Amino acid sequence: MTRNAWRPGRGRVLGRVIGLVLGLILLGGASSSRAGDVLVVTIDGSINPASADYLIGAIARADEENAAAVLIELDTPGGLVSATQDIIQAMLNASVPTIVYVRPRGATATSAGTFITLASNVAAMMPGTSIGAAHPVSLFGGNSTPASPPSEDGASGEDQSSGKTAIDQKIENFLAAYVESIAKQRKRNVEWAIDAVRNSVAVTAEEALELGVIDVIADNRRDLFAAIEGREVEVDGQMQKLAVVGAPVVLVEKTLVQAIFDFLSDPNVATILFAIGAIGLYLEFQSPGMILPGTVGVVAMILLGFALQILPFSWIGVLLVLVGVGLLIAELFITSFGLLFAAGATCFLIGGTMVFHRPEVSDLTVSFWEVLVPIVAAMTVMGAFIAYSLGRTFSSQQTAGVEEMIGLIGRCEMAIDPKGKIFVHGEYWTSISGERIDPGEAVEVMGIEGLTLRVRRSQRDI
Repeated sequence: MTRNAWRPGRGRVLGRVIGLVLGLILLGGASSSRAGDVLVVTIDGSINPASADYLIGAIARADEENAAAVLIELDTPGGLVSATQDIIQAMLNASVPTIVYVRPRGATATSAGTFITLASNVAAMMPGTSIGAAHPVSLFGGNSTPASPPSEDGASGEDQSSGKTAIDQKIENFLAAYVESIAKQRKRNVEWAIDAVRNSVAVTAEEALELGVIDVIADNRRDLFAAIEGREVEVDGQMQKLAVVGAPVVLVEKTLVQAIFDFLSDPNVATILFAIGAIGLYLEFQSPGMILPGTVGVVAMILLGFALQILPFSWIGVLLVLVGVGLLIAELFITSFGLLFAAGATCFLIGGTMVFHRPEVSDLTVSFWEVLVPIVAAMTVMGAFIAYSLGRTFSSQQTAGVEEMIGLIGRCEMAIDPKGKIFVHGEYWTSISGERIDPGEAVEVMGIEGLTLRVRRSQRDI
């Protein structure tokens, strides 16, 4: 599970603020339902404040409408501790049964998904899915190495040689105790649950069933309902029989605002928004009045601000990214033979991988090849285009100002010997020459001395 400085209150306050905003701005996003229905919630991404508000709202709705159950179809690589705690608290205190079904084939209940699955009244998986790997990983660049297995005498295996800091051990112990309490509450395999946190173990659906981690393996929703029909589960301190076969199934949709927040909670999206904002603002500053690049840049930065309110981030990574962008821009104006560009690209790539530090099995990370490298490539192309345009501008003949008159052909109006007047570029100019030039002859402008043109006789016609 991703550790986001799990201090109590940080994520929960944000989640409640988002929930309040969602409730006040948009109340839609759900089909009508009635008592006895099965409400279906689909989570196919990270566990974040937006997805937590979506799931908690569905549970609250099921409580109010006396639904038969809440079915959570889960496929997640993990997420934030605070959001996961809010979800589990809602599940454990729900007055209706909660069913977690890990699907489709190839799906995982990794990290935070493991906690959510264990917290359900009924845990089910589809063949070809997996669960586990719930060890916390530092978000701020520290390594939280899984502890070595306990020794035969019962020692925990945690020592200074493990390379873990006191904070790492504190977080690991907290999550191990947390998952233990969940597993005991739902009467699941406590030893395996702790092992999933301390040693990042993961198992297939078949192994999970054999170990007592889950209750059912089902190929589809119909088979799942048939397998759990009549099963007694503890709900709100009382035993209750499941009655889901034949019950109407109602899909709970995300509201528009929930979908937007969920979209912004992807670190890849946040990184792309930063790149768009930086490029847009740079173009606007370079060419004031274009309006469109500046507008797009400002909007991207505003959305990035929302994303950074949802996603915990590392200031070190942010600073490296900013330094990288600065060096890439400096390359356009300083001749460094590519050194500034290389340093900027390196800082950007390293910083990008550090901004949202996540477990390797999690999608809460910035993709190196799919996002960071293309962004650097796009900046390279843009920089090359700007450099090429500037080069053409510097090498082209001047077309404005007095200097652009050099090389023009005019007509002598008053004999030049050595001074006279010529008509060129629609104006009369005082001119000097090292030779006598008679009126009517063609002259070529060779230079400018103050407001006097230096000319010579030209063989070309006017």
